[in-house]
Amino acid sequence: MILSFTCSKSQVKDTIPDSTKMVQVQDSLKKGEQDTTKKETRAERRARKKAEKEREKFYYKDILKDSARLEIERLSRVAWKRSLILPGWGQYTNGGLWWVKVPIIYGGFVGGALTFNYWQWYYKEFLGELQYREEFGQPSNHESLGINSNWTVQGLVQQKDYARRNRDLTILISVGWYGLNVVEAYVDSILKNRWNISNDLSFKLSPTFIPNYAYTPGVGAFSGGGFASPGVKMTITLK
Repeated sequence: MILSFTCSKSQVKDTIPDSTKMVQVQDSLKKGEQDTTKKETRAERRARKKAEKEREKFYYKDILKDSARLEIERLSRVAWKRSLILPGWGQYTNGGLWWVKVPIIYGGFVGGALTFNYWQWYYKEFLGELQYREEFGQPSNHESLGINSNWTVQGLVQQKDYARRNRDLTILISVGWYGLNVVEAYVDSILKNRWNISNDLSFKLSPTFIPNYAYTPGVGAFSGGGFASPGVKMTITLK
C-alpha cells in the first residue's frame, strides 16, 4: 500500500512552468489603435520657442536674475541698438569720452565720402575718354587724356578699373567703420556695467636704458663695455 501510494503521487504533473517555452503576451493596445501622443504643430513650435526665448531673459541656467542683472543687460542692448540706428548715439548713452568718440566717428564717415567722390570722379574721367574714342575712333579734346597725350586705350582701361576698385573698396571700408561704431558701443557698455575695473591694478611706462653685453674675441666671456641702448620699462603695481 505504501509503495502504490508513492507511485500514484509521483504521477502528479509539476505546477512549475517550463522555462524553455516562450510565453506570448498580447499587447493591451488594440490592433490599429493610434498612439495618443499628439504631434506638435508649427504654430505650437513657434509659441514654445518664443516662450523659451522669453524665459532666457529672466533666467540663467535655471537661476532667476535679479533686477540689477536685468538692468545691466538692458543697458548693453540699448547702447549697441542706438549706435545701429544713429552712429554715435550709443557712445553718448555710455557717457565717458563720448565727446571725443563722436567727432572721430563722423570724421571717418566724412573722410570716406570725400574719398568716394574722388575715385568716382577719377573713374568717370577715364570712362568718358574711352567711350568717346570708341564712338568717334579718335582721342577727345580732353586736356590730359585726349589729344596731345600719351594715353593708350589699354592704359585708359587699366586706370578706369583701378579707380573703380578703389571706389568699391571705399564703400566696404565705410560699412566696416559703421559696424565698428556698433561694436565699440557694445564693448564699452560691457566694460563699464558688467566688469569692475578698480584702481588696485595699475601700470606705468617710463624710459630706461638697457645695457648691451657683447662677446669679446679672445677673452671667451661677455663684457658690458659700458654701452647701453634706450628702451621703455613697464611697471605693474598691485595694491
